[in-house]
Amino acid sequence: MLQSKSDRLFNAANLFFLTVIGLVTLFPLYYVLVVSFSDPAEFIRNKATLFPSKWSLDSYRYLLSTNSFMLAMGNSAFLATVGTALSLFVTSCLSYALSRRRLQGRRVMMLLILLTTLFNPGIIPPYLLIRDLNLINSIWSLILPVLTSGWYVLLMKGFFDSIPSSLEEAARIDGCNDIGVWWRIILPLSLPSLAAFGLFYAVAYWNTFFTALLYINDFNKQPLQVLLQNMLIDSSTASGGTAAAEITAEQQIPSETLKMAAVVIATVPILMVYPFLQKHFAKGAMVGSVKE
Repeated sequence: MLQSKSDRLFNAANLFFLTVIGLVTLFPLYYVLVVSFSDPAEFIRNKATLFPSKWSLDSYRYLLSTNSFMLAMGNSAFLATVGTALSLFVTSCLSYALSRRRLQGRRVMMLLILLTTLFNPGIIPPYLLIRDLNLINSIWSLILPVLTSGWYVLLMKGFFDSIPSSLEEAARIDGCNDIGVWWRIILPLSLPSLAAFGLFYAVAYWNTFFTALLYINDFNKQPLQVLLQNMLIDSSTASGGTAAAEITAEQQIPSETLKMAAVVIATVPILMVYPFLQKHFAKGAMVGSVKE
C-alpha cells in the first residue's frame, strides 16, 4: 500500500523522535556500565570518558571482597528467594480458597481484602506492630508485613475462577482432598500466573529499601539497596563498621567507579531472572490441560 507524502513524513518524524528518546533513556545505563568497568587510574585522569581505552574489573573485585557488601547481597538474596516463595504460597492458598464458592464467609473476606487495596494505614501502625512483635532488627520484619498483597490475591482469584470446576470434580472422584486438588491440579495449571506474580514479588523484595530504613538498625542485616543508597548519597558520612566506610577506605579505587559497580551488581540479578519468566506471561491457564 502506497503511503502519501504526509504519512511518510510523519513516520520519519516519529522514528526520529522515538530514537532520540531511546538514546536519552539508554545513555545513563551505558554511562554507569562504562564507568564501572573503567580502569581506576584512567578514570582519575579523564572522568568524562565515554569509551575507556583500558577496561578493568578492579571495582568489582574490591566490592565482592568486602564483607559488608557480601552481607548486604546475602540479605537481599534471602529476601528475594525466601520472601518470594512464602508470598507465592500464601497468595495462592488464599486465592484458591476464595475462588471456592462453598467457603463460608467468602464475601466478607473478599470485602476485607478489597479494603486493604483502598486504604493505607500509613507508617506508624505497622511500625508499632513490628515493635510489639519484637521484630525490630529482624530480617523477618521485611517479609511478614508484605507477605501477600490484596491486589495480587484478587487477580489470582480471578485466574483460579477461570479453571473449570469439572477438573476439581474429576480429581475428587479419584480420591483427592482439598489439599490434593490444590497441589496436583490447581498449581500445575497456574504456572504462568505463579511465574508472573513471582517476578513481581521478587522485584519488590530485591528492591526493599524504605521498610529496611524503618525496621533495620543493624548494618549487618541491611539489604543491598540501603547500602547502595549510603554509597550514592555520601559515603564519607557513614559511621564506622558500615560497608560504605569500609569500601571508601580503599584509596586506589575511585569511589565513583565503586558506586557504579554497585549499581550494576544490584541490577543484574533481576535482569537475569526476567528472560526465564517472561515466556510464561502470555500463556493461557488451560494450555495443554484439557484435550478433546
